[in-house]
Amino acid sequence: MKALGRHVLAEMYDCNPEILNDRRRVEEIMVNAALAAGAEIREVAFHQFSPQGISGVVVISESHLAIHTWPEYGYAAVDVFTCGERVDPWDACNYLVEHFQSGRMTATEVKRGMFDPAVLARASGAAAGTTVG
Repeated sequence: MKALGRHVLAEMYDCNPEILNDRRRVEEIMVNAALAAGAEIREVAFHQFSPQGISGVVVISESHLAIHTWPEYGYAAVDVFTCGERVDPWDACNYLVEHFQSGRMTATEVKRGMFDPAVLARASGAAAGTTVG
């Protein structure tokens, strides 16, 4: 079986609360994490909550990076979903751990879109206007 994508669900604890409550910095760190992983950025949207917390997404050609922060707990929930084999979601996660100054991260990788390689080859051939077989 071959996966269309890899989705890392990360829990980042003991982060710097000042960073987690600064929309501009969170956005900058998320964008730079995508770039550090080699992703191509398409759109960026972030929101500052009152009295605290940030939610945001960086849409990339390869899928997305999303975050929700709880500065009062020093915690960030992060999703990094990449499709294809060029961009490694762990590169983005490691960047985020460093720049959010996380003391501890737990993460799970989920393979998304599991297919037999022959099915993917047929679909790729059909999309290119050719037949495989």
